[in-house]
Amino acid sequence: MFILAIDIKNVSKSFVTKDKDFMALKNINLHVDDGELICLLGPSGCGKTTLLRMVGGLEKPDEGEIYDRGELVTGPSKDRGFIFQQYSLFPWLNVLDNVMFGLNLNKDTSKEENLAAAERYLERVGLAEFKYSYPHELSGGMKQRVAIIRSLLNHTPVLLMDEPFSAVDMLNRHSLQEQLIGVWKRFNTTILFVTHDVDEAVYLADKIVIMDKNPGRIQDVVEVPLERPRQRESREFLDFQDEIEKLLGVWEP
Repeated sequence: MFILAIDIKNVSKSFVTKDKDFMALKNINLHVDDGELICLLGPSGCGKTTLLRMVGGLEKPDEGEIYDRGELVTGPSKDRGFIFQQYSLFPWLNVLDNVMFGLNLNKDTSKEENLAAAERYLERVGLAEFKYSYPHELSGGMKQRVAIIRSLLNHTPVLLMDEPFSAVDMLNRHSLQEQLIGVWKRFNTTILFVTHDVDEAVYLADKIVIMDKNPGRIQDVVEVPLERPRQRESREFLDFQDEIEKLLGVWEP
């Protein structure tokens, strides 16, 4: 039996610009089961980030309602983690302490267990040798890797991710995608993941929500039929990627 984690009902959102009102989203309906990994995919300006922020309680819809496991979303919650496009690290803490910050608030694990988990994840994304470095000593991509690892280790029931890997090079992006899948499987996290990358959506998602703009709306919801672990080089993966690109209108036969 599936449990509904996120329920978005008839949501619309407008913003006031200098010249006129701009409708960012119109009549959005989306149901996300507990433990699903959903990718929101679409062009810039289709309202993906606005929708994510409303689910996170950082924006309020003009119309409609959003529920998190049956509770109306009226503001941020510690049960909904948010990973932004831009890294957000504590400048006074080194890499290791940044990663362990949320872990150390968890009374169910010891400091030794937290340290081992943090060092293991930093090793996997190539940052072990920088664990005592401070944010100002890191490149932008390295800072984002630290922020992502910190969020993954917090294990919130719902994780909202706004193009978190866009500033990371391809090798580390693939590594972080694998880490995300590992955390998702282990902790049954419900994930809403915003991306403009078709390959990323096909690799990660249970379902891909394809969005269009003017105003932002859901064009289609497509279930990904590929078994895990997924192989990017396989014919099945490439064929399905072509199908999604056709739906987006970015590929012509």
